[in-house]
Amino acid sequence: MGKTIAFCNQKGGVGKTTTAINLAAYLAAAGKKILLLDADPQGNATSGLSSQVASSPTLTTYDVILGAASAKDAVVATMIPGLSLISSGPQLTGAEVELVGAIGREYKLQKALKEIKEEYDYIFIDSPPSLGLLTINTLTAADSVLIPIQCEYYALEGLSHLVNTINLVRDNLNPRLDVEGVVMTMADSRTKLTREVIDEVKKFFKDKVYQSIIPRSVKLSEAPGFGKPAMLYDKNCAGAKMYESLSREFSNLEVENDREKSAREGLGSVNPAVKY
Repeated sequence: MGKTIAFCNQKGGVGKTTTAINLAAYLAAAGKKILLLDADPQGNATSGLSSQVASSPTLTTYDVILGAASAKDAVVATMIPGLSLISSGPQLTGAEVELVGAIGREYKLQKALKEIKEEYDYIFIDSPPSLGLLTINTLTAADSVLIPIQCEYYALEGLSHLVNTINLVRDNLNPRLDVEGVVMTMADSRTKLTREVIDEVKKFFKDKVYQSIIPRSVKLSEAPGFGKPAMLYDKNCAGAKMYESLSREFSNLEVENDREKSAREGLGSVNPAVKY
């Protein structure tokens, strides 16, 4: 069964899109079938894969979320085997306004993805860095949330707001929503602040924090400008190697979680929703 994961942080510039692109690329290279859906009007995930798109997209997330096109028709292949894309563009900004009066407005994306969910191992959604109807749609459509957190002080300030948003969506719109994991990004191991931020995040999220910590990297910053994931731009740079490590860690944890879920279901036990 396919799994939908929203990459979400209400603070911008934390490596959200970079994480979505590179984790998707490495998982696809490992044989998984991945769909990356760009739900951010800035379209950074789209431009970050622009050199790899096999054909120019004519339908976007805007068309899908407003019901003007099916998700299946909006999917375009990339030149990375196993990785597909639903692109975004500036017109998606208007979707916030157009959805306001719509019936079931919070469930538009969830409904659109139902028809294709089983075709992929994972659907990754790159969410906008704000709280609005687009973000609510991504959280309602998702099974879980992957949270990139920058290793800086201000990243901690917005954390409580993000957790409150996740809990509100879980309580009112999507009871299955869980935290998939937390990725620490833009780390500078030479600074005391980086170590302190990582420690604080681990106290809060405990074992949800991935061991693979993404460093600050010039090559990671340059790769989107060439429309490539890091594995194709410079696979030997520190950032690329750490995203490869993250993809292995992600896959191993998914296998462990599936085993635990099967064991629970076999015993007929109930796993209550955890509040973060």
